[in-house]
Amino acid sequence: MNISKEQLDELNAIVTVDIAKEDYSEKVDKILKDYRKSANIPGFRKGHVPMGLVKKQYGKAVLVDEVNKLLQDALNKYLTEEKLDVLGNPLPKEQDNFDWDADNYSFEFELGLAPKFEVKLNGKKAITHYKIIANDEMVDNQIKTIQKQYGKLVSKEIAEKDDLIAGTFVNEEKEINNATTVSLEKIKGKRNIDKFVGAKVGDVITLKTKGLFSDNNDLISALKISQDDASDLDIEVTFTVTEINKQELADLDQELFDKLYGPGNVKTVTDLKDKIKQDAERQFEQQSDQQLLNAITENVLENTQFDLPVEFLQKWIQTTGEQPLTEDEAKDEYEKSEKGLRYQLIEGKIINDNNLQVTFEELKDFAKNLIKGQMAQFGQNSPEEKELEDIAARILSNQDEVKRISEQLMSQKLLNYYKENAKLKTKEVSFDEFIKEVYK
Repeated sequence: MNISKEQLDELNAIVTVDIAKEDYSEKVDKILKDYRKSANIPGFRKGHVPMGLVKKQYGKAVLVDEVNKLLQDALNKYLTEEKLDVLGNPLPKEQDNFDWDADNYSFEFELGLAPKFEVKLNGKKAITHYKIIANDEMVDNQIKTIQKQYGKLVSKEIAEKDDLIAGTFVNEEKEINNATTVSLEKIKGKRNIDKFVGAKVGDVITLKTKGLFSDNNDLISALKISQDDASDLDIEVTFTVTEINKQELADLDQELFDKLYGPGNVKTVTDLKDKIKQDAERQFEQQSDQQLLNAITENVLENTQFDLPVEFLQKWIQTTGEQPLTEDEAKDEYEKSEKGLRYQLIEGKIINDNNLQVTFEELKDFAKNLIKGQMAQFGQNSPEEKELEDIAARILSNQDEVKRISEQLMSQKLLNYYKENAKLKTKEVSFDEFIKEVYK
């Protein structure tokens, strides 16, 4: 057997595999002899079928199968030994006059080669790394939400602006008949709010659905209708009041602090605000990091330029899917996937050049930290090491979970690398400012 490579250019090559009769004949003969021992052919006793008949019936199929096995093994070994970094898989070239009745065979394969390039991590401008701050307004709103959550409802006779009003929305034509509770904080417009203020149990209020709630999702919930039905809905509904309650806020005292964070961990309103601020900013950090990862990905794609074996990749896409594609379909698929392929190559180079590969021990430790974080949410702050080891072992026995956690860990490693090596500028913003700047 002989294997040779013709380099067409930096990104394309042809590999030729020459297979001679002596490379496969011994294995083919052995298989055919085994077939002869077990073949059941009418007119012949088992094991006494003439070899010529066995070869005539099975010889071509066995030959093709063994040559293809030999070919694939040799090609894979060659690519590994020569350290050829290929894109996709080798594509066999069509051979019009190929003859399986010959003794010697020659096969040609097209290769698409990965480009050589240097990663350009930094462009001219520094990338913004947002530090999201929980401002006083956000902290105060969170405290108010907590007070409502741990407060109590007090029944009333007459509705006022901040009350909760239970009742039933009805529109016979649209078959709406839904009992619900309305918070007047969610009602939109003074005219609508005024219809509720002063209402008593048993009163019937007539309302227009258009512009009734500040959020369209609240309309969907209140009327129990679909999102499609809620879109541009402009009908008249009645609301029959069945109950009026005032939400009394919980006192900001030690009893509430202990319910929230455990005995003695928070002792004053100032402590509470600090704790809420810390917890919020810890959650914001995840969003900030994800935005930074996205920004650096776009930046490195823009600044790292290299060519790809486009024609080869389009042909590979055209022929290797579940269903063959036309040239135009393959071209469209390539254009959709090109950006992702480029980043895979860039990411792979960063990982290899900086030894960022994930080891099993790192994966296990990362999984244990994820488990500890989840257990802490349910009040288990000090799990035993053996318990963590057992849970991690069960999780890591699932290949889908291994893949998911490995991707998380790799993203974290890349993020840490980018933070240390990319040109960054830190900008402090509120959460609302972050949303406006990033998502516009």
